[in-house]
Amino acid sequence: MAKRPNIALLIERSNAYARGVMRGIYSYMRDHQLWSIYLADQGLGNSPPDWLKNWHGEGIIARIITPQIAKAVLAMKAPSVDVSGSRLAPSLLCVETDNRAVARMAVEHLTQRGFKNLAFCGIDHFAWSRERCHWFTHFAEQAGCSLTTLPAATSSGKSSVSWQQEDIKLGEWLRGLRKPCGVMACNDLRGWQVLEACRRVEVAVPDELAVIGVDNDELLCNLTDPPLSSIICDTLRIGYETAESLDAMMRGQTIADMLRLIEPLGVCTRPSSDVLAIADSAVSTAVRYIREHAINGIKVENLLSVVPMSRSILESRFKKALGRTPHEEILRVQLQRVKQLLEETDMSLAEIAPRAGFKHPEYLSVAFKREEGVSPGDYRSKRLKYLQ
Repeated sequence: MAKRPNIALLIERSNAYARGVMRGIYSYMRDHQLWSIYLADQGLGNSPPDWLKNWHGEGIIARIITPQIAKAVLAMKAPSVDVSGSRLAPSLLCVETDNRAVARMAVEHLTQRGFKNLAFCGIDHFAWSRERCHWFTHFAEQAGCSLTTLPAATSSGKSSVSWQQEDIKLGEWLRGLRKPCGVMACNDLRGWQVLEACRRVEVAVPDELAVIGVDNDELLCNLTDPPLSSIICDTLRIGYETAESLDAMMRGQTIADMLRLIEPLGVCTRPSSDVLAIADSAVSTAVRYIREHAINGIKVENLLSVVPMSRSILESRFKKALGRTPHEEILRVQLQRVKQLLEETDMSLAEIAPRAGFKHPEYLSVAFKREEGVSPGDYRSKRLKYLQ
């Protein structure tokens, strides 16, 4: 029997991003060959484990975010892949999320909701956070938006005093932002901190500040109040391609492209950003009513009791503010609910339809394919494959 390759994983297990990468690595092993895995009890930014000095194996996969980890991995002289964006070991192959695409997606998500004031809240000592801030600034300027960044954000947490000081500073910064404002947090943990600070200083989310994070850590995102919208990184693909590349290198193959950037899958919209920044108060009231009642099967006529005016005037003001009609906005909200139920449940289309405001599953199917470009069944299949 052929000997299994020994692979060291220097990856923290405390966050959804790292666990997603490990699921991708497992998927490759399942499809090809099993490895003997040495998994360090690693925290983000920890020193390399002591056992690595005397370890003899065939390959290493590491999140190299400190010079100490970079030095330890390079000293092993084994085929290695870096799955961080810090680029502290540029001679190694790096497979990482495309931070440019992440920032572009965040700006598009916020500007499509009408926000002209944008802000970025990062963690300054991480290179990937600084890169996301750089590109967020770039795309915000391209979109003609005003931009504010939280200066010297460290989120160090080294002592209770420093954490309290930073929390106070964060709250003051958020309270001072020009509103309404769309805020990108560099990751979901930072997004959770932003939402907690908003609650403490009584800034309304999402009406005053809309917040979006990165990584789509479902547990963390749903523990916040309101639940946090987040960009979905394709960690399964990152892990799979990392393992595939490492396997090739252990077989003596040369890797030509030493930096491989993987685009995110999309945005998981939750209540923290499910809002529209609208100057027209009547349209804003109608949109809020749609957001709360669309899944009950409301019609445009129902809006006229909330914002008393003629249908033609309402539609004209809707088109001016949003670029779409009240009917199209109702349908958009209903389809968002359909997508959520397709992703999170095994309900049939007949069961989903009444829960999303549709009387007939046949009409739901036609409307879904027209708006999304795929059938509900194909959409569910595509989304579920990334969770396997």
